[in-house]
Amino acid sequence: MFGKNKSKAWRQLESVYKHFRKTEMKDLFAQDKLRGERYSEQLDTMLVDYSKNRFDDNVLKALFELARERGLKEKIDDMFSGKKINATENRAVLHIALRNRGNTPIYVDGRDVMPKINATLEKMKDFSEAVRLGRFTGYTGKKLTNIVNIGIGGSDLGPFMACEALRYYWAKDIKCWFISNIDGTGCAEVLNKIDPETTLFIVASKTFTTIETLTNARTCRKWLVDALGEHAVAKHFIALSTNKEEVEKFGINPDNMFEFWDFVGGRYSMWSAIGMIIAIAVGYKNFERMLEGAYAMDRHFAETELEHNIPVILALIGIWYNNFYGIHRHCVVPYDQYLQYLPAYLQQLDMESNGKSVTLDNKYVDYATGPVLFGGAGTNVQHSFFQLLHQGTEVVPIDLIVPAISHNEIGSHQQILLANVLAQGEALMRGKTEAETAEELEAAGKPQTEINRMKKFKSFSGNRPSTTIVLKKIDPYGLGMLVAMYEHKIYSQGVIWNINSFDQFGVELGKKLALKILPELQGTAHNVEHDSSTSNLISYINKIRK
Repeated sequence: MFGKNKSKAWRQLESVYKHFRKTEMKDLFAQDKLRGERYSEQLDTMLVDYSKNRFDDNVLKALFELARERGLKEKIDDMFSGKKINATENRAVLHIALRNRGNTPIYVDGRDVMPKINATLEKMKDFSEAVRLGRFTGYTGKKLTNIVNIGIGGSDLGPFMACEALRYYWAKDIKCWFISNIDGTGCAEVLNKIDPETTLFIVASKTFTTIETLTNARTCRKWLVDALGEHAVAKHFIALSTNKEEVEKFGINPDNMFEFWDFVGGRYSMWSAIGMIIAIAVGYKNFERMLEGAYAMDRHFAETELEHNIPVILALIGIWYNNFYGIHRHCVVPYDQYLQYLPAYLQQLDMESNGKSVTLDNKYVDYATGPVLFGGAGTNVQHSFFQLLHQGTEVVPIDLIVPAISHNEIGSHQQILLANVLAQGEALMRGKTEAETAEELEAAGKPQTEINRMKKFKSFSGNRPSTTIVLKKIDPYGLGMLVAMYEHKIYSQGVIWNINSFDQFGVELGKKLALKILPELQGTAHNVEHDSSTSNLISYINKIRK
């Protein structure tokens, strides 16, 4: 494809890059007064302005040619048709089926998966509404108002992010809690704040064997049993799993087990039964609206030509930076407190999907794949890492996400927020030259010695890329569109890089070694062979803990 064996489109992009690389975005804006309008795409109430990125028509033409050469449109069709594009695990990839609001048949191994998906969604609807309305109660008959999700990775990050993003829509008498980390502090802090009689635990583990999740679940089970007795378990625990035998052993009523399937990866699963806590918190109708927003982006991704396809455009711009400019970082900054956990969710979605170094042809890559992703909520992060974004030696492309309308319009808060996000994009692109800084200091009455001393410190190189994504509001529909957009962007990049975006073998080795070390820390194994560093650390920790 590329690397040592460069394709025609890849070589063309290298040639384009040599001629374009020193081009300044502010010059492109000066030459094209309609650049902002020309390089924006709208879907429903979402506007994506990608004009403040380093490209021109020639660059885009070459990038779209690369996408066609890699067969991106055909690979998109493969996903939607149920082909087993997760080649290393021989699985279809059908998170898109979970929000298939058109209910068109989608086949895996000759069977339409939609009837089972629809049945599970209907079961979710019935149960979530029963909890919200007090028809399903705890062991003592009290309404369940503390909902605790016990999971890790995709069984935690997605539901947690979505619940926080949609906090405005929570039922007034319901509180959501999340336990994920094996560190006992997370579990203890939640249990200290809730009442056994009004608590529902949701145990999210496909196999019902995940060590972090099951350790936390057993601790919560003991806490509940100590307070209410063994028979209370069935009224206070439900399972999101496929392992009926282990679920029953735990004491959970199998009628309260909600299944999901191996064609849905953990980080893509919040649209499934894994989203149960979302449905309980915001109501099933709002959960459905989230599915509908994602479905709208799915149809856009599947049906829109590449040149106007939002996820494809964002993916190709990322390829341009990663593989030609050598920029291996990406930043996401939502300017809305409700979206404060979106960057953490996208870290997993992107870095677990495309943090790969072997191609689908079973060869090691010799080019960059997935970037390091980080971020945080604006305007807070303007006072932390934005210093580096504006004046550091590392160029970092950034996504700026903002709702035009806030759920909490108080005074001039939202106008100030909007002014900040728009100013950041303009400042990153435009910068400020030494000459402009000198003029500014002179106008402020500074002496020439002060001007000469300070003009470099107060200048900005500019030409730093950003994409601005404007939503009408942070509502279920908009959140669904936004998350699906990033899902499809990541898949598109995986196709270009010829890697599998849907396995995650990289998380396994450390887990296996942890199981080997655990007996040494528990005192049931001794003198196990390790490197000298690990052996010394085990010895020191055991000594401290005696």
